Amino acid sequence: MSISNPSGSTAPVAATPGPGAFAPVRHSWVEDVVATLVGTYLAALGVALLDAGGAVTGGTAGLSLLLVYAAGLPFWLLFLLVNLPFLALGTWRRGWAFGTRTLVAIGLVGGGAEVHAGLLDLAPVPPLYGALTGSLLAGVGMLILFRHNGSMGGFNTLALIVQDTWGVRAGYVQLGCDVAIILAALTVAPPAIVAASALGAALLNLVLIMNHRPGRYLGS
Repeated sequence: MSISNPSGSTAPVAATPGPGAFAPVRHSWVEDVVATLVGTYLAALGVALLDAGGAVTGGTAGLSLLLVYAAGLPFWLLFLLVNLPFLALGTWRRGWAFGTRTLVAIGLVGGGAEVHAGLLDLAPVPPLYGALTGSLLAGVGMLILFRHNGSMGGFNTLALIVQDTWGVRAGYVQLGCDVAIILAALTVAPPAIVAASALGAALLNLVLIMNHRPGRYLGS
């Protein structure tokens, strides 16, 4: 409907948000702490399932799993070492708060994956189940961390920086990195497991692409 504006024109006038319109509300530190614990718990469980199925995923978690299969070193140690350069980059570009939360998340995911595996005494699980369920849990965990100005480090941090700088969705950036990781898995895993891993990585990134768009989420 057109209405007259003060100049006499009948051009449409954009509606002004009413007093009930929502404004961005920052998360409290309690919400950030709880979100970090929940997000890393889910992500660590996802990594444990991926490992039990002999599958990999994208990002530094997938790269660390590849190194576990190739070198036999503990996941938590490799996950920490692989993430250190990206942790420094994230702290430089997004601040000490982001860096601190990311460092805590790295420690909780690396250690949590070992704890989950030990407590559950996981027997080998079907690769497709492990890849899909593990990747879905890891994706939801990452999403929770993203929403609270944190990440699991590594390519998550790189994806967020690219999104902040050029507006490319973090999920797309993550997907590009994950393709390289999945292809590298062909050197240590059978093609069937790599195919299952690829489906899992696609599911993980679908969670991020659909739920973490710039401008959609108002909290910070």
